[in-house]
Amino acid sequence: MTKDAIRHKVWTRVTVAGVARFPSPYGRVPNFTGAERAAGLLCQLTIWKRAKVIKVEAGAPQLAVRRAALQQGKILYLPIPGLRAERCFVEVDPARLGPKAWRAATLRGALQYGRPVAPHELRPVDLVMVGSVAVSRQGARVGKGNGASDLEYALLRQAGKVREYTPIITTVHPLQVVEDRIPMRAHDIPVDFLVTPDHVVAAPSLYPRPRGILWDLLPDERIRSIPILRKGRRDSRGTSTPGHF
Repeated sequence: MTKDAIRHKVWTRVTVAGVARFPSPYGRVPNFTGAERAAGLLCQLTIWKRAKVIKVEAGAPQLAVRRAALQQGKILYLPIPGLRAERCFVEVDPARLGPKAWRAATLRGALQYGRPVAPHELRPVDLVMVGSVAVSRQGARVGKGNGASDLEYALLRQAGKVREYTPIITTVHPLQVVEDRIPMRAHDIPVDFLVTPDHVVAAPSLYPRPRGILWDLLPDERIRSIPILRKGRRDSRGTSTPGHF
């Protein structure tokens, strides 16, 4: 099956089963029933407990994950939608925010109370949390189709803030776990663990991870539309410091 076919299969499946919360899952990472239980199970993992700095997505399905991280004093980095500025991540540091930290669990709160940073300004990331439309037990993943998570990972890898073996985790409803073969390209990031409300699945390391930006796979119009990519392409051509994202 193609990725689009897998997406539509999962969107229909969670809708028919009544496990998709507002808003509609179509065109999005589903906001699934049981997301809070999945976050609770995630928090029991040793790699979560050890992580001090987490890159996490800003959508509703991972709101419980962000709340738990802030309650436990972990620093969060959220991508600014569309990566529309060179400082394209928001740092949410509960130690700096104090009692206001809980307000920064939402995207609006993170933008209001957090601090915009460029990729090279991040602290080293201990754990990467991604949202998924569909995943396989082998670690293959399908996002909503715009490649945002893959690009965010590549930026941080290019900047040296994410390492080869930095764990990548997703939280999903069981109906988002598919048996279909998910096609994986060079820019696609796999997951090491998928966490449902009731189970943790450790995926085998079958798929390589991109070591940075794969310029040949990015359309020119996308590079032109994202400031950090425009700068990065100039850097890669030798007009500035290479890799300084």
